[in-house]
Amino acid sequence: MDMHGLSKNEMRLVSELEYMKKSYFSVNDIKHLFRNKRQVINTLYTLRKKGRIVSLSKNKHFLVPIKARKGVWNDHSLIIADEMLNGNDYFIGGWYAAYYWKLTDQIPAQVDIYTTKRQGKINLLNKRFVFHRTSKQKIDKSINQTIEGHNFKIISKEDAKKWIRLRR
Repeated sequence: MDMHGLSKNEMRLVSELEYMKKSYFSVNDIKHLFRNKRQVINTLYTLRKKGRIVSLSKNKHFLVPIKARKGVWNDHSLIIADEMLNGNDYFIGGWYAAYYWKLTDQIPAQVDIYTTKRQGKINLLNKRFVFHRTSKQKIDKSINQTIEGHNFKIISKEDAKKWIRLRR
């Protein structure tokens, strides 16, 4: 990724977010730094082109830290998944859940996210996220866990064991 210089507005935004130690942010978190919505949209667009931010969803973005070498930075897949869906209506399942519960030694190639909102595949920050549709009842059965001080939702260890048995 090619890194370019930052404008005054871009530098103000990046320095404000790094000062607040916010890697993940929404438009509402930064709109006070700008005169109008058009200025916010243009600044986010140019930062995305320059590789300084990555869009996780329509309203959620990830700031690539200044300390990132060559603009490449990774965060934990479970944190990215939680931030993409704003912590609502989802759970992590499939092989990634089995790996999290140490039911398999193989590192999964993708993160399976079960949600009521969307489906399909997306590649973000060198990771592949696959969305599967599910019901609200199954989401309610998921449990909360914490990694690196961040909460996320995942299927229980027993459900992961059942899921693996169905695959063999």
